[in-house]
Amino acid sequence: MSTVPTSSPHSPNDSTQADKSDLEGQMRDRRRIIESLRQSGQNPFANDARPTHQIYALPASRQEEVASLPLENELAADAPRYAVAGRLLQVNEMGKAKFLFIRGDRGAMLQLYLKADVVEAFALSNQLGLGDFVLAQGPLFRTRKDKRALRIESLRLLSKAVRPLPGKALQDGPKVTDEDWRYRQRYADMIVHPEVADVFRKRATIVREIRRFFDERGYVECDTRMLLSTNGGAAARPFRTHHNALDLDLSLRIATELDLKRLVVGGLDRVYEIGRIFRNEGLSRFHNPEFTTIEFYEAYATYENLMDLTEELLERACVAVNGSTTIDYQEHQGVRLQRPFRRATMRQLVKEARPDAPIADGACTDAEYAALPGYARSVLGDKAPSGYGHALVALFEEFVEKSLVQPTFVCEFPTEVSPLSRRNDRDPRFVDRFELFVIGKELANAFSELNDPDDQRARFEQQVSQKASGDQEAMDYDEDFCRALEYGMPPTAGEGIGIDRLVMLLTNSASIRDVIPFPQLRPETTSPAENESK
Repeated sequence: MSTVPTSSPHSPNDSTQADKSDLEGQMRDRRRIIESLRQSGQNPFANDARPTHQIYALPASRQEEVASLPLENELAADAPRYAVAGRLLQVNEMGKAKFLFIRGDRGAMLQLYLKADVVEAFALSNQLGLGDFVLAQGPLFRTRKDKRALRIESLRLLSKAVRPLPGKALQDGPKVTDEDWRYRQRYADMIVHPEVADVFRKRATIVREIRRFFDERGYVECDTRMLLSTNGGAAARPFRTHHNALDLDLSLRIATELDLKRLVVGGLDRVYEIGRIFRNEGLSRFHNPEFTTIEFYEAYATYENLMDLTEELLERACVAVNGSTTIDYQEHQGVRLQRPFRRATMRQLVKEARPDAPIADGACTDAEYAALPGYARSVLGDKAPSGYGHALVALFEEFVEKSLVQPTFVCEFPTEVSPLSRRNDRDPRFVDRFELFVIGKELANAFSELNDPDDQRARFEQQVSQKASGDQEAMDYDEDFCRALEYGMPPTAGEGIGIDRLVMLLTNSASIRDVIPFPQLRPETTSPAENESK
């Protein structure tokens, strides 16, 4: 018995001229087969055949059901026939018979049994290569090893693969470990690692569940602008572009917030958008410059109402994907997304982590407000900010953030780091805002919205001042948004949730690159031809 070989796996350390020559030789051979097929009247890229069944929908798809199939020598003349299509991944030759293994949608595998007496199909099989798409027709039976198989009565080539598969592509074969290659050539990655497609299917389930959740509650889904003349809604550097016809400099949006709140002013009391966001910032396991969020806004609600809503939403999404509210994420075991989540103020959490910090047990005192920046300098050094609000956030990020493994609502942010949030009625130095942290990372950001136009103007002016001082992430002044607020915006609460990070959490994916089909990557250091030879 022999197995048709694939090309050698990609590896960052085994690039040789011999490998490159072997790849080029295999591709030349495949092109010669294409030309031979065309000369014989066969189309190597046919589009006139349609399967009757998906492989995953065939009978006896579970091992315990295979016993219900007849053996090959017991097949009746009127046994049901099935036409199935898939990518050829392996061929086992046994003299006058062959087993061909194909994979269809959802990673479903099927072995095809081909005898030499099916002359035309057997001759075609000698011209097939791994990666080709084929259509096979015949009845199902049970092999002596109690495996489901389809006996080929007719076989067609649907699409010829010119390039050999990168490494053994069967599910139980060796894996390609060059991560950079996997992300650059996602299409090949999904062939070699069919489990990758499962992550994207789960992502679709999560987005569908989120959309259903808000639709059921009377929210209206809207699409807002991606090209804007002002940079607002978040603290981030935008991508810049130019509209030639209008001779106008524009920014790709860094948030959907301000336009969605304009819609609330206009009378849409409950509104949401699932959309792409662009931020001109670094790359990391948890950051991609192009990512997806949901932002939603509800009139006559507070940020506390949104905590309840968020708990319900995440619990539901988790069950939809995992069937449970308790999951494992990388090294974190038993992460519970079941209501209720912990709720604590930022001051409280910093005090728990740093008992010596000059933070009062109750409300913030003037003494605390004066002393905390000095304390931050004593423990953080020169990187400590000078103002109270930024100092508190710096202490939180340094000593608390990574420890928040279980879902935790961090509440009451300082006003100076929250330019769009409503001031707290009891202490205007803080705002009615929360961020949700899970596994030490921010997953959601929400607040009761600022709807005082004069206060909003003052906050924008402060942002402009910060930008003039070198803060490239500060917002632009948006006079049109202030004008919208002057028409009156009802008391409103809004929230943004990172879809990519949520998918990472619910699918136990280590990197944001694992949940985005085509993530942004640094430029290749070698040519595509050299990468192919690795």
